[in-house]
Amino acid sequence: MTSAIEFRGVSRVYGDVRAVDDVSFAIEPGEFFAMLGPSGSGKTTSLRLVAGFDVPTSGQVLLDGADVSGVPPYERNVNTVFQDYALFPHMTVLENVAYGPRVRGTSRSERARRAREMLDLVQLGALGGRRPAQLSGGQRQRVALARALINHPKVLLLDEPLGALDLKLREEMQIELKSLQKKLGITFVYVTHDQGEALSMADRVAVFNKGRIEQVAAPRELYARPATAFVARFVGSANVADAALARALGLPQPFAIRAENVAVLGEAGPSPAGSHCAPGAVLAVQFHGAASRWQVKLDAGEVWSAMVTEEDSRALDGLAVGARVRLCWPRAAAVPLNEAGAF
Repeated sequence: MTSAIEFRGVSRVYGDVRAVDDVSFAIEPGEFFAMLGPSGSGKTTSLRLVAGFDVPTSGQVLLDGADVSGVPPYERNVNTVFQDYALFPHMTVLENVAYGPRVRGTSRSERARRAREMLDLVQLGALGGRRPAQLSGGQRQRVALARALINHPKVLLLDEPLGALDLKLREEMQIELKSLQKKLGITFVYVTHDQGEALSMADRVAVFNKGRIEQVAAPRELYARPATAFVARFVGSANVADAALARALGLPQPFAIRAENVAVLGEAGPSPAGSHCAPGAVLAVQFHGAASRWQVKLDAGEVWSAMVTEEDSRALDGLAVGARVRLCWPRAAAVPLNEAGAF
């Protein structure tokens, strides 16, 4: 099956800056694919290369198997939803959604019919006569989605589309976006720096760092089996031991261990069977509701975290900042890291 999108050795260089550095990956038709990474990691530049807003310095960008590296945006069957919505303030909601068909010369009656259908799809059918300024942030985001989808693009590009929304609305829109994508069967490419968004919606996630991709995997695999130290730290909360720290702890290679897999125990007593332990001193205890985060300065020098449930925290009553403790984790829960690419 031909990939919906493929990068073959793509680089984009601005002067001395390699914004995208020899990147290769493929996105399948109908896939919800997330590009995740911090600011400046190359994810938005990669999205712009798909949209045609930028061109690669080297390599090939393919859509449906055809090289479109030099094809202008208006000749690509893709559309983009931006964080700021980019709605026309002087137009009604219905006119905003109908804008794409209007540019393509579709008749007034046909584009109005299609615009009403799209507004019904995003649950805004009753608001077609309003102006964007009369809508909430979530409603404006739905209008932007309807406008982007009305011409039935094969690929929808979403550039941090929920960044301007508050937490509760963002979580609601994540559910709606995933449902909409499944219903339409369109390939979604979603750029975000929010790991929660990427893990909750995407079929696969590409983690970007300094212009390169560190790992591409399904969310569960990415979380459970990070390939590098960067992925372990950026996706979820993980403690990372580089080669030197691993040796200090008596272990043969770099590894990562999730904070929720780490137990805090008193300084004395036997270690749990099948576990490895490291001594240290409590730096801070932060309450997070169902669990508390314990920050511990290991004797080996690093600061590690443990997420301790409220039930387990009761056994630690009386341990204050500065108290001597042991951090213990099951050996099987430690994930070996790719030493060459990890540090």
